Amino acid sequence: MNKIFILSFFMGIFNIFSQSPEVSFEKSIYDFTVKDIYGEDFKFEKLKGKKIMIVNTASKCGLTPQYEGLEDLYKTYKDDNFVIIGFPANNFLWQEPGSNDQIESFCKENYGVTFPIMSKISVKGSSMHPIYKYLTNKERNGVSSSSVSWNFQKYLINEEGVLEKVISPRTKPKDPQIVDWIKSS
Repeated sequence: MNKIFILSFFMGIFNIFSQSPEVSFEKSIYDFTVKDIYGEDFKFEKLKGKKIMIVNTASKCGLTPQYEGLEDLYKTYKDDNFVIIGFPANNFLWQEPGSNDQIESFCKENYGVTFPIMSKISVKGSSMHPIYKYLTNKERNGVSSSSVSWNFQKYLINEEGVLEKVISPRTKPKDPQIVDWIKSS
């Protein structure tokens, strides 16, 4: 009788934890729907089969000129099943203070950005957006944990929707490790 009680107790505990998203990863990148810079739904499921670079951006950062390299990279490889998704964030020294309209205008006017830009989010702290909770937590993404160290950190996701690499903010978009990753099959 005692063994049955103990077994039932542990099975109940296991059942509770196996259903908790904090304990096991259930989502894939394709399960996310976010708001784009215009406030419209952007479904990651439409990116199945593409390599994805997710990058947190800012308009008033020393690394802001990376927008030019990102746009060039996007234009070069967008027809090769590659996409860049920019997430403006104001987490580092208030370097993205603008509204979505201001961010969109800044990106187009200064860098001719045509890759998808999403609505401004938080990439750190208690208000971290769910997609960044997924990207930065091994228990959610199944691959690795990281923290966003600054603006323009890059997350590389393969054609199956699996996180493959986290690239330093200071690494330029056209760095050989990124270009080689895009070109690899």
